[in-house]
Amino acid sequence: MNPDDKGRRRLLKGALGSGVLAAGAASVPSWIIPALAQGETLVPFTDVPETFAPRKKRVGSNYYQDTREITSFFSSYEQFYVVQHYGQPELDIDSYSLKVSGMVDNPIQLSIGDIMNRDSIGLDAGWECGGNRETIFNGLIGNARWQGISLRTLLEQAGIQEGAKEIVFFGGDIGSEEIRGREVDKAFARSLSIEDAMRPENMLAFEMNGEPLPLVHGRPLRLIVPGWYGVANVKWLTQIHVQDTRYMGRFMGRDYVTLKRDVVGGVERWVENSVTTINLKSAIVRVTRLGNQYHIQGFVLNDGTPIQSVEVKIDNGPWQKAEINPRSSQYSWKLFNFNWNNAVPGEHTIVSRVTDIEGNVQPTSDQVPEKVSYWENFSQFPRTVRI
Repeated sequence: MNPDDKGRRRLLKGALGSGVLAAGAASVPSWIIPALAQGETLVPFTDVPETFAPRKKRVGSNYYQDTREITSFFSSYEQFYVVQHYGQPELDIDSYSLKVSGMVDNPIQLSIGDIMNRDSIGLDAGWECGGNRETIFNGLIGNARWQGISLRTLLEQAGIQEGAKEIVFFGGDIGSEEIRGREVDKAFARSLSIEDAMRPENMLAFEMNGEPLPLVHGRPLRLIVPGWYGVANVKWLTQIHVQDTRYMGRFMGRDYVTLKRDVVGGVERWVENSVTTINLKSAIVRVTRLGNQYHIQGFVLNDGTPIQSVEVKIDNGPWQKAEINPRSSQYSWKLFNFNWNNAVPGEHTIVSRVTDIEGNVQPTSDQVPEKVSYWENFSQFPRTVRI
């Protein structure tokens, strides 16, 4: 079987299959997997409107999950959130090719068979959308096992020329934009500096949770940039272009740009920055009851810096340490569990915070710089519940 046939068959076989646990995950003790045990029930949050429900998936639209119903360490392709800016293209597998162009010594063009026939790497990685926020109870989130090829190895083969500054990743999703009074067709694209692109963990993924990459998540190939917000992980990847100028497309220079008040060299200014690495964040997603035992569960996401601790505070009590799922890895989400002992009837406010090994602590909303845009919401998220 030639490489093209091999790649095509692997992609088409079960291309819409659900996610499965990676090898070894089945041996993890069941208590750290957040599926409800027999007799265990969800305790309703009182801060969730009765009308709240996750947005249903539709082709070309966005979807967020109900985080109260996270049931496994890996998100299935149905659970993993979806954000699409220019619809959902379906690239032809037979004619698909990935082009590496621009300031390279050896321009490259690969079929999907060529790509899948190369040495592959695997990685657990989770992230959230740069626009994830409290009003949708942090539903723009997901975690999966990805398999693909090393981006750095491919770039080394191409040979980046001296003077190059950025690498632009173009998707196959194309939309019409009005720019300076003219309608133009633009592909979704994001860029990385040479240094950021050459990180060894970056990959071009063709599998998700042991199955061919689903169409909704970028089939046949997507970029994975662990530790970065979801917008960096370009789906339906068709071209990698190396250049000596800054890339200033919509999703780098105009959209996914955070506007916040900050102090710059002792002067207070309004600062704009493109959404890049994930800010240190935790959030409580559910409370469960089994008999007289109560458990508080949530997630942590960040840029990959090792975590020192996750803590939970109930009402005006002290911060108490939660337990992190030992299945967690550097770039996966970190699910945590806190045993709420001696819970008393009544209304309660619960909140979590995470600290990394560099001493960075998840801030309260009052400690986050004032900002106008809704990007990068990472402050502590108090929840209310009735026992």
